[in-house]
Amino acid sequence: MFSATPVMAILRGMGTERTLKVAHRAWDAGIKSVEIPIQTPSDLASLRAVAAAGRERGFPVGAGTIVTAEHVVQALDCGAAFAVSPGTDRLVMEACREEGLPQLPGVATASDIQVAISMGASWVKAFPASVLGPAWLKAMAGPFPTMNFVATGGIDADNATAFLKAGAKVVAVGSALEDPLQLELLARYGDGPFDMSGAELEDSTNAD
Repeated sequence: MFSATPVMAILRGMGTERTLKVAHRAWDAGIKSVEIPIQTPSDLASLRAVAAAGRERGFPVGAGTIVTAEHVVQALDCGAAFAVSPGTDRLVMEACREEGLPQLPGVATASDIQVAISMGASWVKAFPASVLGPAWLKAMAGPFPTMNFVATGGIDADNATAFLKAGAKVVAVGSALEDPLQLELLARYGDGPFDMSGAELEDSTNAD
C-alpha cells in the first residue's frame, strides 16, 4: 500500500465534506494513502465517504486510532483498507489478523517493536515521531534492520526529509496538508520512491 509514495495523509476530525475535499487535494498532489482516525460517529461517516471515494480512484484509505476490537469491526464496515493504532496491543493486533485487515501498530520503544514482531508485524508506526526524533529511527535500525517504520506525529515539510533519511519508509502528515505551501513541498515526494539526496527540498524549506 505504501510503495507508491512515502507520504501518508492523516485527516482527523474535519467532518465529512472537508475531509473529502482535503483527501482529493492530497490524491491530486500525488499522496496516495489516506488515514481517517475514528474517534466519533461523525468520523465513521467521514471514513465511509472517503473510503468509497478512494476506491473509485484506486487509492487505499485506512482507519486510524484503532484501539479496540470493536474499532476493527467498525473500520471494516466503513470500507477501510488498513488500520493504524497509536500503540501495540496484542488483542487489537489479533483482531486485525483474524479479520484480514493490515495494521500499523504504534511503537515508541524497542520492547514495543519486539511485541509487534512477535505478532507478525513487518510495518509499524513510530509515534510520536517528533518526540522520538530521527536519531531514534537510526538506533532502532540496528537491532531491527528489517522493520519498516511510518513516522507519525509532528511531521511536516520542514522535517520530513530528516525522518526519511533516518530510515522511515513513510512519513504521515496531518494538519500541514491544509497549508498550500506545505502541501506543495510534500507533493514533491509523490509518485515514486524518496530521493535520498533530498537537497532541493531541504533548501526550499529553509529558504526563509
